[in-house]
Amino acid sequence: MEEAGADFGYRGEQLGLPEDGPGSLARPGRRLGALAVDWGLCLLIAYGLITDGYGQATSNWALLVFFVMSLLTVGTIGFTPGKRLLGLRVVALDTGTVHPGRALVRTVLLCLAVPALVWDRDGRGLHDRLARTVEVRI
Repeated sequence: MEEAGADFGYRGEQLGLPEDGPGSLARPGRRLGALAVDWGLCLLIAYGLITDGYGQATSNWALLVFFVMSLLTVGTIGFTPGKRLLGLRVVALDTGTVHPGRALVRTVLLCLAVPALVWDRDGRGLHDRLARTVEVRI
């Protein structure tokens, strides 16, 4: 956008994050990959342990498992299994640690899906903006 007379800097600069390496803003592909891993894990749990086979209720149970898993793991250790596998972590912008209240706001909005599809110029979803969190590389 420099040719238009505006220099917005790199993604994450306004948040005080480094341009690349550990602590830099997670890229969309990696974030979507982590979400796919987590969703697949939740589907397997719902399919194998709750509904005993695929049915219409499996997706609903998978969403509930996803909600509980995200709330507990992000609110305690800062990442879900998929995020850990792909080298990502959720951090609070001001304190660095995501407390359970922020994890609850983030997880509820993420499960609604629409807030996660609305991104700002840094690539943060509305769920992260409202919870004042950001996904970074480990």
